[in-house]
Amino acid sequence: LYQSGWYITLLFLFAANTLVCTFTRLSPKLKKAVNPNIQVEKKNLIGLKIHGQFKIKGDYSHIKNNLLIILSQSRFKTREKEEKNQTFLHARKKTLGFFGSDFVHLGIIIILLGGILSGITGVRFNLVISEGETHPIPGADFQIRLDKFTTEYYPNGNVKDWKSNLTVIDNQKDMLSRTIEVNHPLSYKGYVFYQSSYGFNWNNPSISMEISSKGPNVSQDVFTFSIGETIKLSDGITEIKAVYFVPDFVIDENKKVASRSNQPNNPAVFIEGYQGDERIFSGWFFAKFPDFSQMHSREENPFTIELKNVKGSEYSGLQIAKDPGVNFIWTGSSVLMLGLLLAFYWPPKEIKFILTQTKDGADVLAGGLTTKNRDAFRDEFEHIMRSSRSGK
Repeated sequence: LYQSGWYITLLFLFAANTLVCTFTRLSPKLKKAVNPNIQVEKKNLIGLKIHGQFKIKGDYSHIKNNLLIILSQSRFKTREKEEKNQTFLHARKKTLGFFGSDFVHLGIIIILLGGILSGITGVRFNLVISEGETHPIPGADFQIRLDKFTTEYYPNGNVKDWKSNLTVIDNQKDMLSRTIEVNHPLSYKGYVFYQSSYGFNWNNPSISMEISSKGPNVSQDVFTFSIGETIKLSDGITEIKAVYFVPDFVIDENKKVASRSNQPNNPAVFIEGYQGDERIFSGWFFAKFPDFSQMHSREENPFTIELKNVKGSEYSGLQIAKDPGVNFIWTGSSVLMLGLLLAFYWPPKEIKFILTQTKDGADVLAGGLTTKNRDAFRDEFEHIMRSSRSGK
């Protein structure tokens, strides 16, 4: 899905659309941030919801400088423009808050570019590997070896964790060894190795059988051997061969023996007994349900056979991924979060003043603008106006 042509095309179109919208909105914001309109008309300030006006006596230059100091103490950056007997002041702080939404859009674009890059050049595949095996990694110049695989269980028998001891072989040298488990992968040269599953390799399991002879010379022996292997019993003439094994015995709809799963839920072995070239008995033997074991023979069988244990080697299931776009995605996510923080918690604040010189002082008119939390900004605005009016 994520590497299909139509999906990558949708990502590209989404990124292109977001990019166009961002640049369309960004130009007036940059102009407003870099070159704000300092000179305004009185009616525009009076029309603002947050505005104020007062007269103050004193030296005009001192009044203006005192206002600049008060604004600086409140961390406002100011610009001014003189015209005849008027001074236009523009005070602003948290200017970066204007661009919160643009940072969000930029983060989305970077994430989409990462998705496109991952879809075009990324790889993801599964690898089944047994202990001691070494496998080359497709598309890479190194190999991976499974040194040991461990399955940990809870007291109730459920699987708790899988752990694989992996070694990276690069240029015929062991470069890196690490134990991986679920949510703790191994990374090497852009490839990430995840522990995803486990299973049993039943191609050549080891079986243990307890075989007892009947009659006056009773003997009891435990034999351990493999599927396809033949062993000779204590009478010196009878041989037993393990012919076939299934880990989860079931009779299918066609009345044939099959395995319900790859798990050893009902392990069973088909055994044949020979004396010379003559087969004297055969049957299925069950490890977990020995009473269901059946032996077919022409004559009474002189042996009692019980399947004690079956052991197959465990394999580790690895998911291997190379995702060159993941760094873009993390970077884009960080930029997106920065944009959200700016948009919600860093609102720009702006106050415009018109100082008109009079014979004995100045008339001060001011109006304030913000995008968030207007009540708190109103309190700050009124504090600045009171400080300016009192000359403190």
